[in-house]
Amino acid sequence: MSAPSDPSALSDRQAAVPDRHALVVGASRGLGLVLVDELARRGWRVTATTRRPGGALQASADAGNGRVSVESLEMTSPEQVADLRRRLTGRRLNLLFVNAAIDRGDLPIHEVPTDMFTEVMVTNALSPLRVLEALRDLVPPGGTVAVMSSEQGSVSLNTEGGYELYKASKAALNQLMRSYATRHAGDGHTKLLIDPGHNRTLLGGPDAPLAPEETMPAVADVLEAQAGVPGDLRFLDRHGAVVPW
Repeated sequence: MSAPSDPSALSDRQAAVPDRHALVVGASRGLGLVLVDELARRGWRVTATTRRPGGALQASADAGNGRVSVESLEMTSPEQVADLRRRLTGRRLNLLFVNAAIDRGDLPIHEVPTDMFTEVMVTNALSPLRVLEALRDLVPPGGTVAVMSSEQGSVSLNTEGGYELYKASKAALNQLMRSYATRHAGDGHTKLLIDPGHNRTLLGGPDAPLAPEETMPAVADVLEAQAGVPGDLRFLDRHGAVVPW
């Protein structure tokens, strides 16, 4: 488990870089919220989206000395995604990070109702790519486009039973992100899939071995270390190690 970054080293690094802007999509709680706080602590200016105003994200913005701003977004709505793009006109993003996923329980796939299958696939696989396509022009060459994935989406590592729909949705996300990276190979963006590990969140459950407050500083380290390194899509864990496809 990675320890938080050394504060003195962090201060030196912040002083050495110009003002950086990030958009974190899906930040009302859990990993997204902690990532917003961590980026702001490192000196980033962060725009964070939530489906419902108020709550912990707004409290974080209120305490953020102007470094965190909040936008409303239902990611599965193409109309709301288009509205957000219009509101962000003129914005320059060094990091576009999509963090959003749902889980509807541990059913074998033949017992999954069609509407549940559609809901999970639209939320976890289709909608993140719609967001990237709508907002990617705000990211200049040298910027980073990243999506929160999971080891659960690795086909080669799927050797234990359970959570078949969630695993399938993350595998679909990875495959669609691969297609996205191929289609936009020459745009100069760093393209990442991030596996944060199994964290104690509403999605991960109370018995998960990792705490977001420990995990997300490590993820932020990876995002900063990979910035400005365009090329093939990389699927990395919270330590920066490659996750098998």
